[in-house]
Amino acid sequence: MYKVEKVLPFDHSDSSKSVQVERMFDQIAAGYDTMNHTMSLNMDKRWRTRGIKALADIKPQRILDVATGTGDLAIEAYMRLQPASIVGIDISEQMMNVGRTKVERLGLSDSILFDRQNCCDLSFADDSFDAVMAAFGVRNFEDLDKGLCEMLRVLRRGGRLMILELSTPEYFPARQGY
Repeated sequence: MYKVEKVLPFDHSDSSKSVQVERMFDQIAAGYDTMNHTMSLNMDKRWRTRGIKALADIKPQRILDVATGTGDLAIEAYMRLQPASIVGIDISEQMMNVGRTKVERLGLSDSILFDRQNCCDLSFADDSFDAVMAAFGVRNFEDLDKGLCEMLRVLRRGGRLMILELSTPEYFPARQGY
């Protein structure tokens, strides 16, 4: 069992969570990477590396990166795992535009693709990917159960699901510093 945190970018909005999340990330896309690295004291980079290492032993050839944002996880996964392809999906076109620019600069446009999709309604066939991964985006799903079910649906039998996520600390002293 898990606890679902209530995360809404704009508490007093009548818009759905997905619309709010899309709007928020579209607005902050240009500065997101700097903000994320600064707020985590660059620990986000180490966490991504550790998560990717958890996929290495299965040697995935097709990887789905859910809530790819600016593509940091997809790029790191490609560099470390050398799969045939990675598809990064997100609801924020502006975040993916930042990712596309990074991927183009690295010459990886043939290997890492971006596609605007909602994780709760993926367009991929069942058993499409050897690995499905998500970093710091699961908390933003409109419907966590549906999003997780979709991730598992497109994961092939014997594949691996890797999720990195932050949560609000519940106990002293971490909670006081959060």
